[in-house]
Amino acid sequence: MPARDTVDIVGPADGTESYELRDFLTRIDQPYSWLEPESEQGRALLSAHRREGAAGTVVVVDGATVLESPSLEALADAIGIRYPPSRREYDLIVIGAGPAGLAAAVSAASDGLRTVVAERGAPGGQAAYTSRIENYFGLDPDADPMTGARLARIGGRQAEAFGAELLILRGVVGGGGGETPWVALSGGEELHAEAVICATGIEWRRLSVPGLDELVGNGVFYGAGRSEAPRFRGRRVAIVGAGNAAGQAALNFAAYAERVTMLCRSATLGSSLSRYLAERIEREPRIDVLMQTRIEELHADGGLDGVTVLDAAGGTSRLPIDGRFVAIGGAPQTQWAEASSLRRDEAGYLVTGPDLLELGRMPEGWPLERLPLALESSIPGFFVAGDVRHGSTKRVSAAVGEGAMAVSLVHRYLEERRAA
Repeated sequence: MPARDTVDIVGPADGTESYELRDFLTRIDQPYSWLEPESEQGRALLSAHRREGAAGTVVVVDGATVLESPSLEALADAIGIRYPPSRREYDLIVIGAGPAGLAAAVSAASDGLRTVVAERGAPGGQAAYTSRIENYFGLDPDADPMTGARLARIGGRQAEAFGAELLILRGVVGGGGGETPWVALSGGEELHAEAVICATGIEWRRLSVPGLDELVGNGVFYGAGRSEAPRFRGRRVAIVGAGNAAGQAALNFAAYAERVTMLCRSATLGSSLSRYLAERIEREPRIDVLMQTRIEELHADGGLDGVTVLDAAGGTSRLPIDGRFVAIGGAPQTQWAEASSLRRDEAGYLVTGPDLLELGRMPEGWPLERLPLALESSIPGFFVAGDVRHGSTKRVSAAVGEGAMAVSLVHRYLEERRAA
């Protein structure tokens, strides 16, 4: 996952296209500069590359490669981080490059397994949105803050150094069991392996508020908004959510914004937020916290300029804000598994191990005499790790531990197969 020396972008700051490019570059830990087309530097860069009349966003990579309104795939190709799989068959396929998937890839590849990681977006999962990871074992509290994107880049480089292939923007669209587990990728490739670890994680849960979708990228953002914080210097921001992601976002924006308001449905911050974050938020004078509050209406005039909120007593009030960032947990990324025999719970999370048992008996359709292993799904050899697993702990450290544990169970499964 090499970083380019320079990525310069000229384009309007608002809009979905602009936001997606900034968000992607931030989550892959790629430094970049963003220039307004009307600025002196922006005009000079467009003139130097004969793009003065460009209608959309112009991206210049290393001063040479010029892209106009690129897709994320085209941008990733220009940066040099996207490539197809080198073979059709592997020892292990890892689905997802969040903390669980990357930890699994490091463990498996270092053990000598031919390993490939398929990731539909950017590495890091939800952790890549985090501006500061602190409660993870081994991080120096006196060093510069470790961002989630930086941690993911390190993990990706480790995995590749041991020989794993990391396929960015090549998500899994289908898969199943049989003689050997298999997955189908969004690029049309079909990969087979002796075992699979699913670590697709979760995606931000969407809010149902009239007019919200039309403002995404233009005042409304999903995620912790690390790429956007500097743009909101001196402005007013609302953070929707009360978990660690929302808390980190509030503290990050407080370094730039005039006022940050957290809108929380829960009665207390401590019910879903780590204590050290709650204490910092309470001490930060730029952050207001409104408990038992939800958004009723958005107000926009070209871009978002306010929200109407409903409090626990049933009263409403209008808050003037310039940006709203939604970080309210997520839903599992398991849509691709709907047509497979992978067992999911009511919320869509993948069920594993003892949770598959039905009144202590083997799950229906289970083909082996033994019980499913701890992180094994309803398909033998198809393991699950991290946030996407039913009953998982939604923490980076827990996901990393499950990724490593899943690899040890893969070895046990492979030994079974070869002994049979």
